[in-house]
Amino acid sequence: MQKKIMFILTIVTLMSFTMLQKDKKETTILISTGYGEIKLKLYNETPQHRDNFIKLTKGGFYNETLFHRIIQGFMIQGGDPDSKNAVKGKVLGNGDVGYTIPAEFNTSLIHKKGALAAARMGDDVNPEKASSGCQFYIVQGKKYTKEDLDKVVQRKQGRVTYTEEQYKLYETIGGTPQLDMDYTVFGEVIEGLDVLDKIAAVAKDKRDRPIEDVKMTVKISK
Repeated sequence: MQKKIMFILTIVTLMSFTMLQKDKKETTILISTGYGEIKLKLYNETPQHRDNFIKLTKGGFYNETLFHRIIQGFMIQGGDPDSKNAVKGKVLGNGDVGYTIPAEFNTSLIHKKGALAAARMGDDVNPEKASSGCQFYIVQGKKYTKEDLDKVVQRKQGRVTYTEEQYKLYETIGGTPQLDMDYTVFGEVIEGLDVLDKIAAVAKDKRDRPIEDVKMTVKISK
């Protein structure tokens, strides 16, 4: 009888914890650039990525770093500590914080336009698809037809399926579905998609680094 009561109490506690996490207010982040501000919310469904991004932001880690890799119609990438005060023409993208974060894939969190996701090393050296401890990207992407998306689903061999709403998102606002369930999405833009488009359109060199630095200041938004 006592064991049964303890089991019931454990289940109730877990259910209460899950409900609290679900109802927990989402943290918002403000990225300020010379092109304007981008406000993002961090997903509670990806707690390790959320907490790491909050920790780095509170410590001022991202301030004065660059959006160092930009591909129009795809994404803008930042978070490399080596980009702070980097000289013109320096090759960037290899900086890190000395640790990775386990992948937190979630089929409800897709690479729609405005998605915030973690960069990572390639599968050949990172088969577990662990995320960089600091580098991230914001998706610009492009629009896809249902037929295009069906091909993505087929290529992913069952690792990806889309709801009707997700199909509609990719068809109307676009994104980068080819990255789904391979890179962890842990937030999204809630204000400033126009700023994302402005940054994505800047002139780049042959390594996709902007000719003129795009610096950022990142803080927790109140």
